[in-house]
Amino acid sequence: MKTLGIDVGSSSIKISVMDVASGQCAGSVTLPDKELSIDAVQPGWAEQSPRMWWEYVCAGIKQLGATLSMGDIAAIGITYQMHGLVCLDKRGEPLRKSIIWCDSRAVEIGAEALEKIGRESCLQRTLNSPGNFTASKLAWVKRCEPELFQKIDKFMLPGDYIAYMLSGDISTTTSGLSEQILWNFKEEKRADFVADYYGIPLQMIPPDRPSIGVQAYTSAAIERELGIRQGTPIAYRAGDQPNNAFSLNVLDSGEIAATGGTSGVVYGVTDQPKADPLSRVNTFLHVNHSAEKPRYGVLLCINGTGILNAWIRRQVAPEMGYDEINRLCETVGPGSDGLVMLPFGNGAERMLENRYTGASVLGIDLNRHGKAHILRAAQEGIAYSFRYGVDIMREVGLEPKVIRAGNANLFLSPLFRRTLATLCDARIELYNTDGALGAARGAALGAGLYKDRDEAFRSLTKLETVLPDPHSKEALESGYVNWKAELSVRMSRL
Repeated sequence: MKTLGIDVGSSSIKISVMDVASGQCAGSVTLPDKELSIDAVQPGWAEQSPRMWWEYVCAGIKQLGATLSMGDIAAIGITYQMHGLVCLDKRGEPLRKSIIWCDSRAVEIGAEALEKIGRESCLQRTLNSPGNFTASKLAWVKRCEPELFQKIDKFMLPGDYIAYMLSGDISTTTSGLSEQILWNFKEEKRADFVADYYGIPLQMIPPDRPSIGVQAYTSAAIERELGIRQGTPIAYRAGDQPNNAFSLNVLDSGEIAATGGTSGVVYGVTDQPKADPLSRVNTFLHVNHSAEKPRYGVLLCINGTGILNAWIRRQVAPEMGYDEINRLCETVGPGSDGLVMLPFGNGAERMLENRYTGASVLGIDLNRHGKAHILRAAQEGIAYSFRYGVDIMREVGLEPKVIRAGNANLFLSPLFRRTLATLCDARIELYNTDGALGAARGAALGAGLYKDRDEAFRSLTKLETVLPDPHSKEALESGYVNWKAELSVRMSRL
């Protein structure tokens, strides 16, 4: 018996098949060969075609189907880039490209909504500013594309669109409503007052279902096209960061997960709903939340992390693989000999109060600094940004002492792992999982193929534990002080 996990990212689409009995990956494919294209027709904008996502999902399933029987799939799980906006007409066709997570065009609309709804009232009920989240993106469409807005029948998140294409059923999840800033935490119900303020008809909002549990069933058309039997349950759906936490068995209060893909994220679980007055970190319903046993995910997101690492590689060392780059970085000492890099070049940063400072390279000495310094400074600059965010999380009551991560993306770098552990004074634990495999595991749990959490995660294996390095502590702390000073200068100019 097998389950299928679909991970719809902004950089790639990954499809994994999990063997339920062993909990191990039976097959996986990532598409395309290069990163997915992001359309940025204006500064701060970022859009992708929902049809492009679906085409790669189908291509990935067909590729796996060449060696694995899709007729053996017993349940499907979906994870996706959070906060994106997909608008469908009455025929179920996308009306425009999706405005994705890192698009910052709605920042001012969200800030205006916070003040007009009432800052205290809004934060008490939604725990977040409407900010640059999905509801605010839709408000931008209403304001700037009114003719298109009138044609919208339903709006949804990227993962909701994939579930719809698999089943023909339009729905979202309660966790998904919270990431759209359409959940009232105080009253444990949908936040219709946000939609009413924005002038969003309530009938545009899909019905919501639990993240873990049967949500819909695949259609006959999917059986004909992809070989997955009609009636296969879609039994799990979650945004990429709640799903990353789920993948790492981070489900209880006090547990912390991290990831370092295009963006960098630290995600902590708590049982106390608490807002950051400055909305630098955001609180959403976690995948296992219930009114009886509340679980909230506190999310710190840094847009410009992994994307900086990839950009620097393309510009400075296109001929080198990441393993070779990491070896070269080790030839330079902690602190990169005074070279400082700010990684914030991928849109407005929530932890910087929605400011866009841009990326910067500072302190270059043309007589001393070379390729190795630039490459190391990029990784350290990313780690410094994580430390900056972790300090914010400490302000709202979370204390990361153990951080769990999948053995993927930035966490494949021994240097980055060691630097982050040292800066945050936390133990980092690496596990044999990723987003697509986590979604497949969630599908098995949601469909009842696993009887409980313990059975679902018994195959999760810790690969490595990374401890803070006392020998580099002083140099990294000094580097962080310099980095933070440079960031303060940049922010003061905005």
